[in-house]
Amino acid sequence: MNLVYNSEHYSVLAYPALGGFELVDKDTRRMVFLQGPLASHFREAINGIPEAERDIETLDAFLDDYCAGLTQPFVFH
Repeated sequence: MNLVYNSEHYSVLAYPALGGFELVDKDTRRMVFLQGPLASHFREAINGIPEAERDIETLDAFLDDYCAGLTQPFVFH
């Protein structure tokens, strides 16, 4: 597991062994795990953001759109 992005509102963790990403929306306390074609699509979408525009505001806005409708809340035990 590698932390690839972390802001006040979102975290993105990469799981290279699984070929997946975990997206965590800290505000709504929801997460989603992307694997296979969904993970590939996510990687392509992130790579489509020009390097010069990859600031916190842009990435958080992208993740806000991408994570809209997440249905899996995370629970602390």
